[in-house]
Amino acid sequence: MKTVVHKANSRGFANHGWLQANHSFSFAGFYNPEKIHFGALRVLNDDVIAPKMGFGTHPHDNMEIITIPLGGVLKHRDSMHNEWQSVLPGEVQVMSAGTGVQHSEINGSDEKHLSLFQIWVFPNKQNVAPRYDQKGFDASERKNKLQTLVSSIDEDFEGSLKIHQDAVLSRIDLDEGKSFEYQLKSSNHGVYVMNIHGELKIGDQVLNTRDAIGIWETETFEIAANENSEILFIEVPMI
Repeated sequence: MKTVVHKANSRGFANHGWLQANHSFSFAGFYNPEKIHFGALRVLNDDVIAPKMGFGTHPHDNMEIITIPLGGVLKHRDSMHNEWQSVLPGEVQVMSAGTGVQHSEINGSDEKHLSLFQIWVFPNKQNVAPRYDQKGFDASERKNKLQTLVSSIDEDFEGSLKIHQDAVLSRIDLDEGKSFEYQLKSSNHGVYVMNIHGELKIGDQVLNTRDAIGIWETETFEIAANENSEILFIEVPMI
C-alpha cells in the first residue's frame, strides 16, 4: 500500500477578504510541484465565502465539477439554466463542463458565511454535452456505513449523481470507537481520504480535522475513528 499524507496546515491558503480558500492541490496563486493532482482528482478546494459574495460568471470546459456545501446556502446559475438554483448542506451538485459552460456561484445568505468543498475531476470523455444535476442525501444513511454520492455515468448504480469518469465519491460518519474497511474498485484506483471533522487513524497515521491521505496500490484498508468523525472518500483512476 502506498500513501501520501497532506496535513491541513500544508494546504495552500489565500485570504481574499470575501473568500478564505484552502487548496489541497495547486490552484490559482498556490503552486506545489508535489501537489498537482492525485490521479484523476485535480482540485479539492475548501472555501468559506462571505455573505452576499461569490464568483462571478466564468467559463469551464472538459472538467467534472462536484460541489458539496457544508454550511450556509450556495446559489448557482449557469448557461444551461436562467434561474438561480439553491444548493444546501446535505445536497451535492455535479456539473459536466464538456464542450463549455459559463456559471456563477454566490453565497445566497445576507448574514451567514457559506462553506463548501469544490472538487474537480478529469473526465474520461472529452467534449461531451454540458450537464447539471443536484441531489439531497440523508445524513442518517451514512452513519457508520458508506453512502455513495457520485459514481460513473457508465455504471448502473442507482441513487448517486453521475460524472464522466470511473470515480466514486462517498461519505461516512463514524462514531468514536467504530471502524470501517474500505474496498477499492480496482488495482488501478486510488482514494483520497479527507477528514472533514474529527480524529481518525489509518495504519499508523492519525488524521485530524481537514487532514487528508491518498492511498493506492492496495485492495482494502481499515479506518478507525478515535472520536466522532465525518469522512469524504474520492476514489479515482490513478492516471
